[in-house]
Amino acid sequence: MEETMNTVQASRRAALAAGVSGIFAAAGSASAQAPATTTPGAQPRPITGGGDLVQGFSRERLARIRPALEREAERGSFPGCVVAVARNGQVVHMEAVGHQGAARTRPMPMDAIFLQASMTKPITSVAAMMLVEEGRMKLNDPITNWMPELANLKVEQRREGQPAEDVAPIRPILVHDLLRHTAGFIYSNSAPTPRLKELYEGHNIEASAGPITGDEMLRRLGTIPLAHQPGTMFHYSISTDVLGLLVERVSGQPLDRHFRERLLDPLGMRDTAWFVEPGRRGRLAEAPTTDPQTAPMWRAYRILENEAGLSYFRGGAGMVSTAADYLRFSQMLANGGVLDGQRYLAAPVVNFMMSNHIVGMGGNPSASTGPGYGFGLGFGVRLADGMGFSPGSPGDAMWAGAWGTSFTIDRAEGLVGILMAQGPSNRVQTRMLFKNLVYGAMAESRRAPT
Repeated sequence: MEETMNTVQASRRAALAAGVSGIFAAAGSASAQAPATTTPGAQPRPITGGGDLVQGFSRERLARIRPALEREAERGSFPGCVVAVARNGQVVHMEAVGHQGAARTRPMPMDAIFLQASMTKPITSVAAMMLVEEGRMKLNDPITNWMPELANLKVEQRREGQPAEDVAPIRPILVHDLLRHTAGFIYSNSAPTPRLKELYEGHNIEASAGPITGDEMLRRLGTIPLAHQPGTMFHYSISTDVLGLLVERVSGQPLDRHFRERLLDPLGMRDTAWFVEPGRRGRLAEAPTTDPQTAPMWRAYRILENEAGLSYFRGGAGMVSTAADYLRFSQMLANGGVLDGQRYLAAPVVNFMMSNHIVGMGGNPSASTGPGYGFGLGFGVRLADGMGFSPGSPGDAMWAGAWGTSFTIDRAEGLVGILMAQGPSNRVQTRMLFKNLVYGAMAESRRAPT
């Protein structure tokens, strides 16, 4: 059985090498990355040629990735995964490992579709910053300019030994706060008090209990106190869901249409969406049925139901994608906002997004990133060489999803790494393992020794 599976996977890799020409086209003259000469939207072209090194990566060390991830699949972290590594705009490693389903009867296909959860957030953040570039809104604009439902928010003030009381906010919530999770919003599972948890769940703010329109969600959210004063605390939250609704109101388009026209279609992200059509469902990757988080999370992520017009598109959590799609999005950011000669963001704006925006505030994203990271506009940003759980460079950006996906963009090293897996309970273990494997295969650094 194992021999048969290996033969199938070898055949997939051979077909990949023979029949397709690569993910990336030329990155564009504005990019600092070395240009690739491949066809937009196609699958990756495996690197061929002599020598152990390819773009500074050791082939021998890249070969460690598969057995390490196979061990992870065997221990039940996920049934299988798809991984991709690119350097200087060229794919140096991409492969599918393990199985697509929990029953372990089908090898993982390279084009498997994965629930992205919070890896939706960077896409929404890019869409918002494109509107900022166009002068449609500014980071220091109060969100109530477009969301009057939130005009009368209070803040739950908590003092030790005293009952909580609701007080006026010290300033309005700004667009900036939504991008960096400093608005005072929360997720129900991280509520600082039982009262706020009950209010978020009872009002179905996260749409986990069923469909709720964006207008109704904002109306209900406007009756719930904030957990913190705006601009004082990083608290990972529904802020990006609110940001998605803001993008809708500023652009005048439903979020799915806006994303499709401005980002997904131009980038060639054909399998990235909130709804998986019947013809694509055979490519869905599954999480382990033994994972205690799988069943409740699946009920909240209704990707098999087209809820357009019935429920708001969760800009912070709701999309699906593939490794190839997300690699194109990430490479665009790594290139400073350009891919295939088309510019999506200005290079200074990308630099700005990948800077730390929570200086002097409470809270940090270490639960997702490990220590040593601040937070930019849509993703965690590494602050220094040390203090992390894995190697990296100051200014590298990363984020991850609750289902088990993660990405790293290290522009100092010209690196993009993508892990697509579905294993909620072991997601921190697998994302750190993947980063160690990727950096452990990088035999040559572009950075000067420190």
